[in-house]
Amino acid sequence: MSNYSQLETHIFNKLETELSASLYYHGLRHTKDVLNTVSVIAATEKVTERELALLKAAALLHDVGFTVQYKNHEEVGCVIARELLPNYGYAPEEVEIICAIIMATRVPQTPQTLLEEIICDADLDYLGRADFEPIARGLFEELKIYIGITDEKTWNTLQVNFLQKHQYFRPFGIQQREPFKQAHLAKIKQWLVENA
Repeated sequence: MSNYSQLETHIFNKLETELSASLYYHGLRHTKDVLNTVSVIAATEKVTERELALLKAAALLHDVGFTVQYKNHEEVGCVIARELLPNYGYAPEEVEIICAIIMATRVPQTPQTLLEEIICDADLDYLGRADFEPIARGLFEELKIYIGITDEKTWNTLQVNFLQKHQYFRPFGIQQREPFKQAHLAKIKQWLVENA
């Protein structure tokens, strides 16, 4: 029997103490947001209790690799998951499902299962929400540091490309988020036209 609540306490503490303060987007707040959103989306799907438990563990761990490195953090997250999860009662096959869910969040997203589709939608849920702009601003600040984007025009061009390629996989995202995502996209395109 797995002990999710102890795992959650451990991971929240790890993220709080080990993540760089310059991760303005990929911080503890983002992990909590994804954790909350997987539950919201799962409630609209025929997900079993066990599947929800695996999904929540994956959401909790999906960005833990950032405590070690920025690039390929998903692989590092799986290394950490494989080390940690058995201590909290997760069986080997559960650990592998959780790792597959973590790896599905890698961009460009190519989820293979329902649970992988749910976490992909949860991870980028903000793209179709009212709090899109402040969250995107945090990502811009983070990318200035980690990949050297310096000006707003480059950033907005990147955002347009990303939003155009992105897709939601589950009905919740398609119905509840996609229309708002398109509105954000139109606004950024307009900004680029005005600032050409």
